[in-house]
Amino acid sequence: MKIRTAAIVIVCLVLANVGLHRVVVRYDLTQDKRYTLSNETKQQVRAIEEPLEVRILLDGELNAGFKRLKRAAEETVEELGNYGKVETASGRKANGEWKEAREEAERLGLQATIIHERTRDGRTAQTMVYPYVRMTYRGRTITLPLLQNQRGLSGEENLNRSIENLEYTFAEGIHTLLKQKTERIAFLEGHGESDEKSVYDLSLALSRYFQIDRGVLGTDADMLNAYRCVIIADPEQPFSDEEKYILDHYVMQGGSILWLINGIRFSDTMLQQEGLTPIIALDLNLTDMLFRYGVRINPALVQDLQCLPIPVDVSEDPTQPNFQPLPWTYAPLLLTSEQSPVTKGVAQVSGSLLSCIEPVGGEDGLDKRVLLATSTASTMTAAPAEVDLSDLSVQREKFQYAYIPVAMSLEGCFPSLYTHRMAPEGIANPYPAQERSRKTRQIVVAGGSIARNDWQQGQPLPVGYDRYTQTQFGNRDFLVNSVLWLTDDSGLMALRSKSVQLRLLNDRRAHDRLTAIQIISIVCPPILIGMIGLSVWIIRRKKYVRKYEKK
Repeated sequence: MKIRTAAIVIVCLVLANVGLHRVVVRYDLTQDKRYTLSNETKQQVRAIEEPLEVRILLDGELNAGFKRLKRAAEETVEELGNYGKVETASGRKANGEWKEAREEAERLGLQATIIHERTRDGRTAQTMVYPYVRMTYRGRTITLPLLQNQRGLSGEENLNRSIENLEYTFAEGIHTLLKQKTERIAFLEGHGESDEKSVYDLSLALSRYFQIDRGVLGTDADMLNAYRCVIIADPEQPFSDEEKYILDHYVMQGGSILWLINGIRFSDTMLQQEGLTPIIALDLNLTDMLFRYGVRINPALVQDLQCLPIPVDVSEDPTQPNFQPLPWTYAPLLLTSEQSPVTKGVAQVSGSLLSCIEPVGGEDGLDKRVLLATSTASTMTAAPAEVDLSDLSVQREKFQYAYIPVAMSLEGCFPSLYTHRMAPEGIANPYPAQERSRKTRQIVVAGGSIARNDWQQGQPLPVGYDRYTQTQFGNRDFLVNSVLWLTDDSGLMALRSKSVQLRLLNDRRAHDRLTAIQIISIVCPPILIGMIGLSVWIIRRKKYVRKYEKK
């Protein structure tokens, strides 16, 4: 009987072991849930039908920070593999299928990141690393950056932001590879908007995700329904009632619009040639429409002490020019909000001759968030006024405003402009009166210069790149994130809001007490173990001595 019972127990244990072999149970005990994937990511991974190979190129002589980034990336890939067919390709390196990470990165033309470190003997050492990941699925391969390098932050903070963004990076890559059909977005034309050359870099960045079309609005109310997002970039001429009707119908059907429009009119040509330009209110016939959607762009010019410099000839001799950088308060460096997935982790955004924006409408049920704002030392100049390059003096006492909004995101069900209006004559396929739209999103930016790129020697410069200071600002990331957020139905953009608390050692204190820390780390564990062993020996000795004496 005992043998039979033992056999049953053994069989049950074997069956349980076989049945639970592929069951993975994990508990994330970290406070910030850094090892927990979101439901959106899990759904993306479960949709993978064939093995997806992931190759982390971050390799070589890495410091502690980049080792932490690599380890976090490997743990993320391992966690993804628990929910779908995600395989790491690093294991095949020994078989010769993959080359060394550095050789592969150089062959792909990827830009290296140079790490500057100071050794203990005071010398400066440079290390070149390639923080990228390559993902391959069904013959398609994409390369994504692992490092989020934001200007003004320390190396530890940038690495921590990169670790926070890892889940979104992998989820975005998987989403891109799984897409069966390329979605379409449109740049509107016909109102003096920025031409294709002026937004070349933005179009190039967006072409990775979308098919981009350009065109004018006609008379068919349904002509925009095929597009996931519409971009209106810096128009200068007013919109007709028919065009407003088409845009309103597009929003009512759940369409998203990125508005990049000014509240003032000025002349770049006059400013460059004559050194001054008048500024007047710009009437695009959109005020009532935007007011209905919950925002208003004011006809005022924003100035900020936190701004870009402009080269000015300060020499009194015209034959010997002497250009010196002076602050150009009309080109503010805008702060980005950490409360929105659109701007979280995005560097400052640059712009020129911008307006300000404010929310209106009160309790309209819309979620309104400020995305871009000025610094704590800014002011506004209401139109009409004049911008004069000959007067660059800064009167600091006038810069008393703080955090003037320049861009806002809107989310919810928008009220229609034509709820109690007749459809304009000439509109084909007019729709029945509709009070509110489907739930959708819009972003309004009070300035078109944020999306424009410069050209140098026949080559386009990145949008947000300042040629005078040779600094890259966050314009491209902000605009691409804006379009991705506007077209995001799966909730992946919310992953950019994930936060991991940064816990750093005090490097100076650790260096000053290095010897003491080393002694404590080496000596204390054996002493502690010895004390525990001695205590156990004393307790056992007393226990058994007493038993022996009683006997």
